[in-house]
Amino acid sequence: MTVDAGTTGNTDARPLDGERADLLEALGKQRHFLRFTVRGLDDEQAGRRTTVSELCLGGLIKHVTSVERGWSEFVQHGPSAMGDFDRMTEEDFARRADEFRMLPQDTLEDVLAAYDEVARATDRLVASLPDLGVSHPLPKAPWFEGDARWSARRVFLHIVAETAQHAGHADIVREALDGAKSMG
Repeated sequence: MTVDAGTTGNTDARPLDGERADLLEALGKQRHFLRFTVRGLDDEQAGRRTTVSELCLGGLIKHVTSVERGWSEFVQHGPSAMGDFDRMTEEDFARRADEFRMLPQDTLEDVLAAYDEVARATDRLVASLPDLGVSHPLPKAPWFEGDARWSARRVFLHIVAETAQHAGHADIVREALDGAKSMG
C-alpha cells in the first residue's frame, strides 16, 4: 500500500517521515482487511451472527470505529476523553455492547462511512501531531496497568493491533456466513 497525502489527510507540502508513513501504512492495511470482509453484503448479512459469539461483521466495524475514535481523542485530550470507567452505569455498558451489533437503524453503508470518517481523522492526526512521543496517563480501568502512560506512538500501534485482531474475527464470521475468505 502506498501512502500519499490524499489518503492520510497530510495537506502539508512536507513528506511524512518514515515512522509516520509506516504507521499509516499499517493502519491502512488492517483497515483494508476489515473492510474487505463485508464486500458484497447487505445490511441483514452484516448484522448476522454466524458463530456462538455475539459478533457480527457490521458490529465489529462499529466497535473498531469507536475504539479508534476514542484512542485518537485520548492522544489529543488525555484520559478525560475516555471517561471514568468506575462511574459507568448499566446503560453505559449496554451502549458499549451495542457497538458489537447492527441495530435496526444501522446500515452497512452508514457504518462504513463512519469508519472512513474516523480513519481520515486518525490519519490526519498521525501525519500532523508534532511529537509521537507525547504521552498521557491511562485512564483508571481494570484492564490497564496502574499508573502507566502511553505515548501517541503506542496508542497508534494499539489501534493497528486492535484493528488486526478484529479483522481476524471478521474473517471467521464472514467464512461462517458464506464461505468467503479474506486471505488464504
